[in-house]
Amino acid sequence: MRNKKGVRGTLLSGCRMIIPLVLSACGSSFADNQLSNDTSLQFLSSDSQKKKDASSSANGSYKEIKVTEVGDIMIGQTENAEAGTGLTVFISKDGMPAGLDVRGGGPASRESELLDPLAAAQKINAIVLSGGSAFGLGAGDGVMEYLEKKEIGYDTGYAIVPLVVQSDLYDLSVGDSKVRPDAKMGYEAAKNAFENPNYKDGNYGAGCGATVGKIAGMDTCMKSGIGSYAIQIGELKIGAVVAVNALGDIYDWKTGKKIAGLLAEDKQGFRDTLEYMAKDISSKDKFTGNTTIGVIITNASFEKSQLCKIAGMAHDGYARSIRPVHTTADGDSIYAVSAGSVAADQDLVGSFAALVMSEAINRAVMSAETAYGFVSASDLAGRDG
Repeated sequence: MRNKKGVRGTLLSGCRMIIPLVLSACGSSFADNQLSNDTSLQFLSSDSQKKKDASSSANGSYKEIKVTEVGDIMIGQTENAEAGTGLTVFISKDGMPAGLDVRGGGPASRESELLDPLAAAQKINAIVLSGGSAFGLGAGDGVMEYLEKKEIGYDTGYAIVPLVVQSDLYDLSVGDSKVRPDAKMGYEAAKNAFENPNYKDGNYGAGCGATVGKIAGMDTCMKSGIGSYAIQIGELKIGAVVAVNALGDIYDWKTGKKIAGLLAEDKQGFRDTLEYMAKDISSKDKFTGNTTIGVIITNASFEKSQLCKIAGMAHDGYARSIRPVHTTADGDSIYAVSAGSVAADQDLVGSFAALVMSEAINRAVMSAETAYGFVSASDLAGRDG
C-alpha cells in the first residue's frame, strides 16, 4: 500500500538481479566486433539516412532519429549552472509501463519498488534523473505537484496521486554542495516538459554537474554531461538518455579508444583506472560519489517484467563504454519504458538498447563543456590536435 505522501526512498532495485552468463546476449567483445563490422548495421550518414528511411527495416539497417521522436513522452530539464546541479524529467500523460535494473552498489532512488514486476502499478507517470545525491530526491515532490495540478496520476478516490520514480547522481563535489535540486526545480522541469520541451545534450539537466574518472579524487577527473541517441528500424524506435557520472574511464564503444576518465598528474593525458587500482590490492572504503543513470525509451509494446529485462540488457551498453563499471562506489541504474504499440521482439529491442546506450554515453562525454575547473573530452582532444 502506498504511503500518504507517495514517497519512499530506497536503495533497492525495482527488479530482481539477473546473473549474466559468461557470454551475455549483447555484451561480448565478439558481439561488439560483429556490430562494428556488419555493414548492414553501420551508422548511416545524414545524406544516406534520407534515402534509406523507407527500406530500413527490409534491409536490416537503421537510421538515427532524435530521442524526442521515439514515443509520446515529454522531456524537460532545468539546472542551476552556477551551483553545478540539475535534473531531467520524462513524463507520460497517459502513463507508461516501465522497468528498472540497478547494478551499482550505491544508488539513491525513490519509489523504485513500484517497478517490481510483483507490484500492483502497471504504469507510472514520470521518471526523474537528478543531481544532488539523496538530497535531490525532493525534486520529485515538485514533479508530483505539477502533475497533480494537471490531474495526471492514479485516482485513489480521494486524490490523484502521480506515480513518480527517481534516481540521483552525486554532484555535490562539483559546484555548491549546499544547492541541490528541490521541489521548485522539479516543478520547473515538469512544466518545461509540458510547455517548453527543452532536452539538450551536454551540461544540462542531470548532466550539469556530472564528472568521470574519479578514482584518484576530483583533482584529476574530467567533465561529463548528459547524452542521447536514438534509432529507427522500420516502424520500431529505440532511444537512450544517460547522465554519465562514473567512477571509471569512458571508452568509445566502436573503436575501444579511451575518450575521458582519469587524467595524468600533469592533466595532459590519461592514466588507466584499473592500473591505478592495481597498485594497492587491499580493501578500501571507497566513497560512493558517482553513478551513471539512464532511460531507454521504445515505441514497442512491452509489459513491466519485459522492460526490466530490457533495462538489464541495456547495462551491456554501460559495460562496453565504462571501465570499471557497476562498482560499489557507483549507483548505476537504467530504466526502460514503453511508449507505443509497435509489436517487436524483446531480445532485438534489448540488444539495440545496449547499442543506443553506448552511443548516448559517447555523446554525453563529447557534448560536455569544460566547467568548474574540470576539462571536457573535446577540449582535451583539442590539445592533442
